[in-house]
Amino acid sequence: MSEEDNGRGRGSGEGAGEPRILAERTDALVDRQRRILDDHDDRFEAAKELVEHLGAQWRSEEEGAGDGYAEVGFWTPELADEVPADAVELEVLTAREPVDLGTETTVEFDRAIVETRRKGEFTWAAVEGMRPGTRDQLGSLYRLVYEHDGERGEVLDPLASSLPFGAYAPAELYDLASLDRERPDREHFRSFGTDEEAIPTTEDDGLPRVDPATSMLEVHPGTATETGSLGALARRLREIAAKQRDGDDLTPADRNFLGYDAIQLMPVEPITENEDHPGYFRPEERSGDRVEVTVESPDMLNWGYDIVVAGFPAVNPALLETGRPDELVDFIAACHDMPRPVRVVFDIALGHADNGALDLLNDRFLSGPGMYGQELDYTEPVVRAILLEMQRRKMEFGADGIRVDGAQDFTNWSEERGEWHDDEFLAEMDRVTQEVGGTEYRPWMIYEDGRPWPREDWELASTYRTLIEQHPHSFQWSPVTFAHNTPALLTFWATKWWRVREVADFGSNWITGVANHDTVRRGGQRSVGTSWEDDPINPHLGETPTEIIDAAYDSPAANALMHCFLPGVPMDFLNANFRGPWGFVRDTDAPWNVKVVAEEHNVAEWQIRETDYPESGHFRRLKELGFEDAETLRWFMHTLYDTVSATDFDLDGMPAMLAPLDPPLGDGDPTPEDLERFGYAWMRDFHEFASLGNWADRQDDERTAFDRAVREFRHERPWLRGDVREEEAFDYRHPADGTVLYYGHRVAPDGSESLLFLANMEGVSAIETPTDLPVEGLPADGWEPVLVSPGVGTVAADEPVTLDNGEVVVFSRE
Repeated sequence: MSEEDNGRGRGSGEGAGEPRILAERTDALVDRQRRILDDHDDRFEAAKELVEHLGAQWRSEEEGAGDGYAEVGFWTPELADEVPADAVELEVLTAREPVDLGTETTVEFDRAIVETRRKGEFTWAAVEGMRPGTRDQLGSLYRLVYEHDGERGEVLDPLASSLPFGAYAPAELYDLASLDRERPDREHFRSFGTDEEAIPTTEDDGLPRVDPATSMLEVHPGTATETGSLGALARRLREIAAKQRDGDDLTPADRNFLGYDAIQLMPVEPITENEDHPGYFRPEERSGDRVEVTVESPDMLNWGYDIVVAGFPAVNPALLETGRPDELVDFIAACHDMPRPVRVVFDIALGHADNGALDLLNDRFLSGPGMYGQELDYTEPVVRAILLEMQRRKMEFGADGIRVDGAQDFTNWSEERGEWHDDEFLAEMDRVTQEVGGTEYRPWMIYEDGRPWPREDWELASTYRTLIEQHPHSFQWSPVTFAHNTPALLTFWATKWWRVREVADFGSNWITGVANHDTVRRGGQRSVGTSWEDDPINPHLGETPTEIIDAAYDSPAANALMHCFLPGVPMDFLNANFRGPWGFVRDTDAPWNVKVVAEEHNVAEWQIRETDYPESGHFRRLKELGFEDAETLRWFMHTLYDTVSATDFDLDGMPAMLAPLDPPLGDGDPTPEDLERFGYAWMRDFHEFASLGNWADRQDDERTAFDRAVREFRHERPWLRGDVREEEAFDYRHPADGTVLYYGHRVAPDGSESLLFLANMEGVSAIETPTDLPVEGLPADGWEPVLVSPGVGTVAADEPVTLDNGEVVVFSRE
């Protein structure tokens, strides 16, 4: 059916014609399922081929499909034995007018019911008349519906490409082929494997594999800009790139983004939603083939890891100011178009699902409750194949690399074997290839794997190398990068020396650096006490808790150690670069928010300065509740933590313990609802407080210039990625005498340059003559200072150098 036949133009946002089943094409989908299953003896191998056709995929005129149609496929084992096949239909909702996805509004949809075909555990339909979504228009929404035994049910698409109203609403048919054809960075991918590569690749089993980056920046999109969207982040990078190309001055805040050739985005998958929220897609009135729906732009706050797995190929709509997945492509293109092209690494969190997945996934996906919510059943062949297909589809937005979150959590259990790590599934993840812009390639592969965590002896037993040994091209997060590292603690750099030494000896395939979303969060959860009964905090880092934690995770000495001396790929965290606030950000569960906020009670000490809280733009909701000053807030958060501990988180019993203390939660005695309101207020207020737009004007010019110079130093010396060799040196001064003084000597493999490194990692001020360090064969002359941290002053290698806590000098000799 043509647009003329419809009488409504697609560009207007009106309907695309009456959706109806294409019987012959639908039969072909069923026949294809039969052939695939018949061709494979192994159910997993069959499933891998079959799941490529699940979800809703638009077949356009360019593909020989006339005006186009949709192929829709669902895995429906929960219906196979319970609901008759002819009772299951596809509901299609097509907006009659253009929809502003940025506001709450009422939308009138045409509603069509389309018959489906079911064979075994799969349900199919080829549908004419659905409208594909694009950058400029909302596509048709769809889901399976059925009535059986007097009850109405629905099945949402776990392989959805677009979820403009969240994972709990109908999915949107989206023209992904058009998105790929129109992406502005197609040449980036076409260059792979050629003499004019935008970024280097290495041939791997006949395909180019993206080479490791030199240094990487971890970014939380929700706090990286004032608006917290991928669109805003793309604009920010384009603005910086334009300044670089035009030779304009960079602001100190601009520099915090530069000196990297990779950005690792924290997860951008759809996340769980609060059960108390009415939803972002609320049908109001039905009238025959019409339905009125109140829709609004999702605004969930989350650090990204509370994913529901359902809708994994789509983008979390709370990060999309336009509601269009094109924003993610635009961000990636902005990275690729930087004067130094920047790889984009996706953080793939498929090691568990939030409990919110229970309402979205059929039971075959899940094996039971676990540490983070629900465990996924990797032994189920179709689940196994769908998870890999989810990974492939998400990566084909154009990522250059993949970071597998919590690889140690990919486990199975049986009575015969007990628990075992599913390394074969992790290998399958490594085998998935991408095709973007007409180019097939293999991404840079990174695993976070701290096995045998959470076994009690994990910190001693973990090698952080298991997957590197299995896949020599891959990288893992290093022992100084894993979640539990806390450089604000006194003696951290002394007690962690053995792990730092491991980085030097065989860290060439490790991601290094001490600042990331996990370590900064863990640091903020520590007590601020300075006695040995509390956590021993390094008093040399600053005068206040905020100064201490900022200096711990953005230390000139630590940054220079990772970028200018140790092997591997150093990674920094954007919020730490800004010395801005960071903590556990989520508002997606009212009762558990109370527990999470209680466990964050020390964050109010670490992250909130006395001068920050009174500012009118900060903590508006908490002030409305009655928390007029930071001291009252801190008192209550500590008290809340004690109450949670004393009652074993009995939300109904906690208010009675709090009532005699008269906390400012409202009129009368506190109630569970008061505590939930407090949890929401904290999460919303802290998320706004952590927005880096608040801190852009507070950046120090000298410090940010030094930090960028440190990162550029690494790019100018790519040989530093290799392990410290036997003829080189790395040690710390013995005896410590109040200062952990790291020093080292490295030599370029071709002998063109030598480096001499000296840093006060923690402790009192220390004086040392660099050329007097106990390094065998160290030349006595010819050294020139190439990096001197702010405050050190003029130095010479053969004269005493005074270094305070966190200060560093690096000398070069050609």
